[in-house]
Amino acid sequence: MVHFRTDIAAVNPHADPGNDTYAKNLETDVLIVGAGFGGIYLMHKLRQLGFKCKIYEAGKELGGIWHWNCYPGARVDTQVPIYEYSLPEVWKDWTWSERYPGFAELRKYFEHVDNVLDIKKDVAFDTRVVGAQYDKPSSRWVIETEDGRSAKAKYLLLATGFAAKRHFPDWMGMDKFQGEIHHSSFWPDAGVDVKGKRVAVVGTGSTGVQIAQETAKTAASVTVFQRTPNLALPMQQKPITKEEQQQRKSKYPEIYKNRMTTFAGFQYDFVEKNTFDDSPEEREKFYQERFDNGGFEFWLANYKDLLFDKEANRQAYDFWAKKTRARISDPRKRDILAPVEPPHAFGTKRPSLEQNYYEMLDKPENDVVDIKKTPIVEVTETGIKTEDGKLREFDVIALATGFDSVTGGMKNMGLKDVDGVPLSEKWKMGTWSYLGMTCSGFPNMFFLYGAQGPTAFSNGPSCVECQGDWIVDAMKKLKDEDIKYMDATKEAEEQWRQRVTELSDKTLFPGTSSWYMGANIPGKPREQLNFAGGIPLYEKECREALDNGFEGFVTA
Repeated sequence: MVHFRTDIAAVNPHADPGNDTYAKNLETDVLIVGAGFGGIYLMHKLRQLGFKCKIYEAGKELGGIWHWNCYPGARVDTQVPIYEYSLPEVWKDWTWSERYPGFAELRKYFEHVDNVLDIKKDVAFDTRVVGAQYDKPSSRWVIETEDGRSAKAKYLLLATGFAAKRHFPDWMGMDKFQGEIHHSSFWPDAGVDVKGKRVAVVGTGSTGVQIAQETAKTAASVTVFQRTPNLALPMQQKPITKEEQQQRKSKYPEIYKNRMTTFAGFQYDFVEKNTFDDSPEEREKFYQERFDNGGFEFWLANYKDLLFDKEANRQAYDFWAKKTRARISDPRKRDILAPVEPPHAFGTKRPSLEQNYYEMLDKPENDVVDIKKTPIVEVTETGIKTEDGKLREFDVIALATGFDSVTGGMKNMGLKDVDGVPLSEKWKMGTWSYLGMTCSGFPNMFFLYGAQGPTAFSNGPSCVECQGDWIVDAMKKLKDEDIKYMDATKEAEEQWRQRVTELSDKTLFPGTSSWYMGANIPGKPREQLNFAGGIPLYEKECREALDNGFEGFVTA
């Protein structure tokens, strides 16, 4: 049996004795946790302002999620150049090979980023934070790592991302399985040979969809265990040439400026009309154009009432179901994968982008099991047993069971407030933050791409740059005005939570059990974890707090 990883504890800690980033007792102005899109952006911007910054990263390389993600078919669901930094020094000499790059190309992109911005010299890899508390007498954060090192910093910035804590199912017998079993985000870097093998994919988020459609190319069979159908959209993947990209580069500054004016930070936005403003024929044509363009256009460039009005939403779902059902010849599979009745409002769970998912699962050798009807009860030595007593045998099991998203990473790193109360305790009954970037009782600490920001309703780089710029500007203001200490007030947190809830309650999101609402993790409070008002409104409200002299903060 191949034992599988269940946490990000450093496997081979390696300290470079010549590099002070690995010092036993590190002293720095700013300590950043995480070296993905967010951590790198903060480091680059703060260095330019003269701050001394260091990064602690649990992985072995830059790239955040793209360091961990190497499962079959792993690729981004946002088109380039939207999915990259808007920094001209980074994009001017970089070109991609396709519209939606895979993990290998994204890893190369981060190598390029390092060549340009020289990030690695200030990163301690294989370094996992297990404790952090603000020490009032010294006005410093004291941070502890798993291997016994510590750091003191004036500012603590968390760039751990929204998918930093894996979720593992609690089935009996997972340790008995004699084949290979891996969580998608701990997939072996060397890959898993699935040629001619029987593969089980548990979960149908974007990861499950990608693994299933990719492994089905060479595996003997692929069986997907589905709790909820993924209302996946056609990716319309295409190669792009270097020449095409070079020609477009003069427009990049404008493209990056425009992406911050759209709801989700993409190159397109909802149209300024409602679903029933169009005749059925016009609507059909409009939907078809979105589908043909591919990507998230059918989701985020649809009619503006899509996520607010049930009847309007049903029109979009019916179009999606009609198009998808036409691709599946097996009537049983068709009803599981694309039911006539919507499992939830379209777009209230993030759709995946697929290339040939439905055609692959339609093949006779492949199967899909509805685990709402027949739940998985245990894993045996040879396979997976469902409640109806049926045992299906496999050689490889891929757990695409997702993450304790948005809040799990921050609750999992030993963070304590000034009085020693763990954040995991404070957030037990729900999530409180101010502006989705600060927490009361955690002075001089900022986080991005996490709870109560535009996180899941945006694309990563757009969200990171929007929040990263605010954090950098806030720190510059603190420095310029010689403010030693800033802390969000309880009242400001309470008001922000109400704001997040009020925006969400106007939409169809609360009606769906999704990871957006924390509903994918047993026992997790059900609440809206993201700011549902779009990036422009979010940026406006955060800027007002800063421009009004740190409104909502206590400063000293």
